[in-house]
Amino acid sequence: MHEILSAIIRAALADQALATGLEGRIGEMQARRDRLRDRGAKRRQIARDLMVELDLKKLTAPDFTASVRLGTPALMVIDEAAVPSIYWEPREPRLNRQELANDLKQGAEIAGVTLSNPEPVLSVRTK
Repeated sequence: MHEILSAIIRAALADQALATGLEGRIGEMQARRDRLRDRGAKRRQIARDLMVELDLKKLTAPDFTASVRLGTPALMVIDEAAVPSIYWEPREPRLNRQELANDLKQGAEIAGVTLSNPEPVLSVRTK
């Protein structure tokens, strides 16, 4: 009976050692994932910028299609003090940026804010 109990405890210790090792490996792999995401985003930005510079709207390849279109304009707050109170949330004074942007997109003229020029967006579809 002692042998079976010893074997179970050894197996539990081995499982704990593997779990500890995996925790370290998971941390390394998450850091690698983050680096790959950053590198992919930078490469997409380079491709988008080059397509814009070349005035190339669409690129078709056997395994993907990439196209450049104007993105949506982002809200730019020029003077918070000039923004009407209806766009401030009642708790700590804070702009309701989403409602503000929606009203601007509908054509409203609101003091203290404007929409930015839309940035090009690269769209890639895989086949």
